[in-house]
Amino acid sequence: MPNCESAKKRLRQNVVHRERNKSVKSAVKTQVKKVLDAAQAGDIQVAEEQFKVAAKHLDRAGAKNIIHKNSASRKKSRLQRAIKAAKAQ
Repeated sequence: MPNCESAKKRLRQNVVHRERNKSVKSAVKTQVKKVLDAAQAGDIQVAEEQFKVAAKHLDRAGAKNIIHKNSASRKKSRLQRAIKAAKAQ
């Protein structure tokens, strides 16, 4: 446990930030799953609509350093590939 006041404050801040980051990561994962499920089901239009939302979530999480920018970019690229493969079928 922290002893000094600044360490106690930092602990409180870390708890708040951890919960906020967890919430954002969870939302991103949920949105990515929605895109992949729609692409695998063959709903191209739904997948593309969900991709726009997922891309927005990924970009925002990358900008706020909740996930790395390159990781967000990689996930968007893989989602685009999944949609493109679903179109080809």
